[in-house]
Amino acid sequence: MEFPALDVLAIAAHRDDVEQTCGGTLLKMAEAGRRTGILDLTRGEMGTRGSMDERAAEAAEAAKILRASWREALDIPDGRVENNWENRLKVARVIRQSRPRVVILPYWKGRHPDHYTASKLGYEACFLAGLAKLDVDEALSTQQSAFSQVASAVASVVAGEKQSRPSAAKAARLAKAAGTAEGRALPGVATEESRDGADARLAPHRPFKIIYATLYYDIRPTFVVDITDQFEARFESLMAYKTQFSDQEAGKDIFPVRAEIRARIDAMARFYGMFAGVTYAEPFLQKEVGLVEDVTAIPVKSI
Repeated sequence: MEFPALDVLAIAAHRDDVEQTCGGTLLKMAEAGRRTGILDLTRGEMGTRGSMDERAAEAAEAAKILRASWREALDIPDGRVENNWENRLKVARVIRQSRPRVVILPYWKGRHPDHYTASKLGYEACFLAGLAKLDVDEALSTQQSAFSQVASAVASVVAGEKQSRPSAAKAARLAKAAGTAEGRALPGVATEESRDGADARLAPHRPFKIIYATLYYDIRPTFVVDITDQFEARFESLMAYKTQFSDQEAGKDIFPVRAEIRARIDAMARFYGMFAGVTYAEPFLQKEVGLVEDVTAIPVKSI
């Protein structure tokens, strides 16, 4: 049986970014019966607070609160998210596996380099995922094999000895594992073989819509999503990251205390809710011009 495609996939640089920028929207979609997923590009090894394992457990708990159908993390280095060929292939592979109709990306400007790099990386991965002639697994295998050979050669020079090259089959297996979120594939994903019996390549897929969560950057949004009913759960999903947001000595000059976090999140959500006449909202931007069929049905009043 083919794994059901995701309706919405949110891609972010770090565990807890999604909770802060579009968690309410993901929960609202899940409550409406949509399948949602979260892809974190990094695992948090450079964070001031918490370990990778702790943040993984917290991310899993947050995903339950947001009722996400799927969540995984890639192995891109924390603090060093780069928009390179290998990383684009890794993200493109997840897009082909999960086949989302909508992808949510960070806005392409911001304070943290990982955030704005994740935006461009995600967009270009969405484009690559739709190229019919691109075999993502083969490309990843070639990339990883070439890297392994260079690393082996460098190690030989340093050690002053010859080292055997890994077999092509072994390199391919390692590359396939590295190209999947934490080395795991989604169960029963669609392949060309499952569709037409041709081969085992992941079938090309390109999301219909890409939108950008703008909460990390001060820009007027294209639209906002009413999360009034989801606000409390959204806040609790963020508080699931106890290593990050509980009151503690480590990083106290960087992180505000919990009470202040609550006040800030409330203020931001109310600010964007004010634009649309609701209590709480999350802001988004789209690059395309919107299409309206019935001007009498546009929901936000002008006066």
